[in-house]
Amino acid sequence: MQPGQGETRAGDRLTGAAARGDVAEVRRLLHQELVQPDSRNRFGKTALQVMMFGNIFVAQELLKEGAHPNVQDESGTTPAHDAARTGFLDTLKILVEYGADVNVPDASGSLPLHVAIWEGHADVVCFLAPQSKLQHQDSQGRTPLELAQQLGLSHIQGILEQHLSIPG
Repeated sequence: MQPGQGETRAGDRLTGAAARGDVAEVRRLLHQELVQPDSRNRFGKTALQVMMFGNIFVAQELLKEGAHPNVQDESGTTPAHDAARTGFLDTLKILVEYGADVNVPDASGSLPLHVAIWEGHADVVCFLAPQSKLQHQDSQGRTPLELAQQLGLSHIQGILEQHLSIPG
């Protein structure tokens, strides 16, 4: 067995259970086999990066056991970007509760807010807007408001304008 191979196998098992949304297996691996919550699989991903985003219990278990909420993949994507992209607001709220930074840009300069706008997730935009840097520009030089305008998403544009007008 090569050095680290056992850890990779453990990471494969944990990420597999997380991707399936199998919270019982995630708990067993973390508590009985003492697999580290940020163990990486053979592709270099952690369980938080590949988890079934619709299963808040998997996210909660991993985060409660110390998974790093701001882990980035090779494109700079964080779990918060993924939750914003997929529209899983409850999972995003748990990530933020456990310290996810919603102002970390990915490789394209996009914040999770930009990603939520791209996907048209108004509820996610409502949640992210008050805690996001609304003047942040992606690699195309667009603020979240400019992106919403460019995409013709007037309802999301209204949400962002409301937050821009709040002194703070």
